[in-house]
Amino acid sequence: MRHRLWLAAAASLALLAGCSSSGGTATDAGAPVSGGSLSWAVETEPITLNPHQYAQAKARLLVWNNFEALLTHDDKGGYVPWLATGYEVSPDGKTYTVKLRTGVTFSDGTKFDAAAVKANVDQLLADGYAPTVAAVQLKNLKNVEVVDPATIKYNLKQPDVLILDFLSSPQGAVVSPKSLKEAKNLKAGGPELAGTGPFILDKYTPGQELHYVKNPNYNWAPANAGHTGPAYLDEVTYRFLKESSVRVGALTSGQVQVIEGVPATDQAQITANPQLTLSKGLNSGSAYSYYFNTSHAPFDDIRVRQAFRDALDVDTVLQGVYRGTATRAWSVISPTSPLYDSSLEKTYGNDAAKANATLDAAGWSTRDAEGYRTKDGKRLTARLVQSAPFVRDRRDILAQAVQAAVKQSAGIDLKVSVVDQGTATKAIEDNQYEIFDNSRADTDAGAALNLLLRSDGAINRTGVQDTQLDSLLAAGEAGGDRVKTYGEIQQKVIAKDALIQPLYAPADQIASSKAVGGLGFEPTAGVPGNAYNVWLSK
Repeated sequence: MRHRLWLAAAASLALLAGCSSSGGTATDAGAPVSGGSLSWAVETEPITLNPHQYAQAKARLLVWNNFEALLTHDDKGGYVPWLATGYEVSPDGKTYTVKLRTGVTFSDGTKFDAAAVKANVDQLLADGYAPTVAAVQLKNLKNVEVVDPATIKYNLKQPDVLILDFLSSPQGAVVSPKSLKEAKNLKAGGPELAGTGPFILDKYTPGQELHYVKNPNYNWAPANAGHTGPAYLDEVTYRFLKESSVRVGALTSGQVQVIEGVPATDQAQITANPQLTLSKGLNSGSAYSYYFNTSHAPFDDIRVRQAFRDALDVDTVLQGVYRGTATRAWSVISPTSPLYDSSLEKTYGNDAAKANATLDAAGWSTRDAEGYRTKDGKRLTARLVQSAPFVRDRRDILAQAVQAAVKQSAGIDLKVSVVDQGTATKAIEDNQYEIFDNSRADTDAGAALNLLLRSDGAINRTGVQDTQLDSLLAAGEAGGDRVKTYGEIQQKVIAKDALIQPLYAPADQIASSKAVGGLGFEPTAGVPGNAYNVWLSK
C-alpha cells in the first residue's frame, strides 16, 4: 500500500521532538519572552560534535540545537516532517520520495536543498567516515536520487522501514556541504560545521563548555514546533560538570539555571527547594543491559549465563543504588517501546539456589579461599570494562553493587574497570572482556537491536552468529507485523538463549530554576529536548 505523510496531516500532533515543550511551563516562568543568556550544566562531554558520528544519548540535546533532520517523532512514535514537508513510500516499499522545505539556509549561508541532502548521504557512505551508519542504517540503500531541488528519492535494495529512523536520527542530520568539504577535522566537528538549526555553535572549550548563539535567520520551524521564528534565548552555555553533586550545587547556588542528570541521591535537594523544579523522562530504545560474550569461557556455556542471571536480585540492587527511582527492565527493549514484550516480566532471576545448582552442574563446583567458584583450578571470572565517556546514571556504582551481589549469592568474580575510551576500545578489539554494558536511545528499538544483535552488527559484543536471529531481525526491518517479530526476538535472546541481563530502563532528569520555561523531553525518545522553546523570565 502506498503511504504518504504530509505536514498538514501532522499539524495537530505533539510538538516536534527537537523542539519539545513539556516540563517547564508558562505557569512556572510566565509567558515566553525573547532574550537572555542561559547556563545549563550537563553530565557528559560529547566525544564528537559531528552529528554523523553521534554515539552518546546524552549528546542529543546538543545536536538538535544547531542541526536538524528531515523527520522527527511525535509522542506516539510516529514520524513528523521537519526539514521535509512529507514523504511517500512506493507500493513495493523500496522507494522513499521525500519533499523538502524551501527557503532554508545553513548558518554559513549555503542553501539547503536536495543536493545538500545527497552530499550528506554520500559523505556517510565514504570509506572510513561513518562505518556503523553505512553498515547498519544505510545497508539497504541502493542510491539517492535528486529529482529536483525540493525532492529527493531514497532507493532501497529491499524494503527497510528503519530508513525512516535514520531520517529522524542525529546521524541523519543535514550538515552544510561547504562544511563537509572545508572542515579541518570533520569527524570531531565543532564550530566549523554549519547546520540549519535555531542556534549556532560558536565556541567550544574542551573539558569546560559549549557556547551557542541564536541563529537570527532561523524562520522555518514547522507549524507544530511551539512557536515560529528564531529561538527565544540569545545564547546558551552548556557546562560540563561530571559529578551530579557539583551540578546540583551549581544550580542551587545560581551558577547555572538548568541541569540534567539528577540521581536519586540528589533529588531531595531539588524537590525541597521552592525555587526549583524537577522533571523526568523515560528513554526509548534499548534498556541498559549486560551483554554476555559467548565467544569464550565462561559465557560460552548457556548454563553459566543462566546462573549469572539467577544469582542477581536486580530489584534489590536497583533499590540500593537508585532508591526506588529506576524502572526495572525485563527485556532488551525499553518498556516504553510499542515493541516491548511484557510477558518476560518476572520469568527469571533472583533465585540463588537455582544459580548455585546450575553452576555445580556446569562443573564450577569448587571454591577458592576467597569464596569464588573454580573449575580445573580457574576462577569463575567475568570482566566488565566500562568506557568513561559513556558512564552515566551512576552505572559504575551499579556495577559495584552487581559485583557484590553475584559474589555473595553464587561465588562469581565480576571484575569492574572504568577506563578511557581508547583502552575500552582495545579491550573490545582484543576480546578481553566477558560482559559489555550498553543502552541506546533510538526512537525505534529495531534500530538498536540491529546494531547489538545481528551477526554483523556494529556493536554486537555477544559474539553470537545466529542465522535464525538474523532472519528475525531482517523481518523486523522489512515491516509486516513488527510487534510479533520483535516479540519472537526478545523471547529468543532473553528466555531461550540467555544472552542478555537487562537491568533498567534509562531515564533523564531535568532540574531548573522556576524562572526557566519551555524545558521538556523529546517525544518518544524521552531524552532532554534542545533549547529552541526555552525562555528565561525577566
